[in-house]
Amino acid sequence: MIFFGAVNSFLSPLEIVCHECSLSNTHIQPKEVSCMPFDPQLFHPLSRSLKFGRTEVIENTLNPEFVRKFILDYFFEERQNLRFDLRMEKPMAGIPGKKCGNIIVKAEEMGNCRESVMMQFCGNKLDKKDFFGKSDPFLVFYRSNEDGTTIKIECYDWERDGSHDFIGEFTTSYRELSRGQSQFNVYEVMNPKKKGKKKKYLNSGTVTLLSFLVDIEPTSLHYMSPYQMNAYAMALKAVGEIIQDYDSDKMFPALGFGAKLPPDGRVSHEFALNGNPQNPYCAGIDGVMEAYYQSLKSVCLYGPTNFSPVINHVARYAASVNDGSQYFVLLIITDGVISDMAQTKESIVNASCLPMSIIIVGVGPAEFDAMIELDGDEVRISSRGRYAERDIVQFVPFRDYIDRTGNHILSMARLAKDVLAEIPDQFLSYMRTRGIKPLPTPPPYTPPGYPVQSPDGHPLNTPPGHPLQTQI
Repeated sequence: MIFFGAVNSFLSPLEIVCHECSLSNTHIQPKEVSCMPFDPQLFHPLSRSLKFGRTEVIENTLNPEFVRKFILDYFFEERQNLRFDLRMEKPMAGIPGKKCGNIIVKAEEMGNCRESVMMQFCGNKLDKKDFFGKSDPFLVFYRSNEDGTTIKIECYDWERDGSHDFIGEFTTSYRELSRGQSQFNVYEVMNPKKKGKKKKYLNSGTVTLLSFLVDIEPTSLHYMSPYQMNAYAMALKAVGEIIQDYDSDKMFPALGFGAKLPPDGRVSHEFALNGNPQNPYCAGIDGVMEAYYQSLKSVCLYGPTNFSPVINHVARYAASVNDGSQYFVLLIITDGVISDMAQTKESIVNASCLPMSIIIVGVGPAEFDAMIELDGDEVRISSRGRYAERDIVQFVPFRDYIDRTGNHILSMARLAKDVLAEIPDQFLSYMRTRGIKPLPTPPPYTPPGYPVQSPDGHPLNTPPGHPLQTQI
């Protein structure tokens, strides 16, 4: 029996920022520019446009650098057109249709992180950039290399017109920051330009980390609460505790798919949850649960979500056994999103002649139309004009088994019952179509010293009497 778990949606969040705008061809003086917000809009070919954000207003400059960022869900299989509108309070002079300048837009894929960090900093003796008061400092965080191990932090004095004054910078790392408030998290703010000009230049002040709080995003379906199991874990445990009793050695290869693996961020649709590709086996359902929890700490959930690789993986094992001695069960726990529907259908059709069944448990609020289609209870699944030899897929939505009173034991028992309801018939249908008959029932175990009974109840042999037994 093969055990699998943990998949993720195939959408990828993008972070978009209107980094720079140049209006040098507008023939407008900087003081005439009083309001310049950007309106990014998303255009879908099958629907109307959707505005998803607006930048802040920057006054009195022809070269604003906007700070506000926008998060957009990117679907790799769709064409998503974007339009950026620049608006001003007064009409722009010049010939209509004439080029008015350029904008620079930066988009970066966001890591599908399960952690959010809240940090509090304190500045001390920062350079004064204003003549009649103290600076209004703010910090800007940068990743200075690809793997993100080093973080560069710049300190600026805020100005209303957007021409923020540079105070200085320093570098650190996530590991250092995670130590919290300590002597290691007091940073000298250095201005490289001033340091090069002044031999006795000390620094532009210091910045101290006061607090560092880590939180896992509670809206994630994989969120690990200290008080209760998440939906993936509950489904895994409910089904696994029942089905593991039908496996002789209770060793289950647990694989995940739809994630970036460390250290190089390679996307995989078939990786060992325990981190050992040579030996992905886990001891019992508890071992599978432990491997699942450990994998959440090391991998980054990522799309697309492909079912066919894991189905083909199990099918290769099932194809090597045709004498009825083994039957394979694949458990897939999914949020309902699938990106290789055609390939998955073909894999199921090919596997329908093999000794295997597929259980799909849908978690989350998504619509499960694709999963219902794969179930094939109403219409037998087909691929390229070829129908599945038999029904091998059972799908159930997890949300239908959530007990509103909080009785998770009862609700998970109902889930396990319905999930496994079709397995016996699927098993028997394979054996019947292959003409495989059950092996003779082995004789019951008889302890030493007891007579072995024949089917009619008569002893087959008489064990020797005890040496101390008195003969009458």
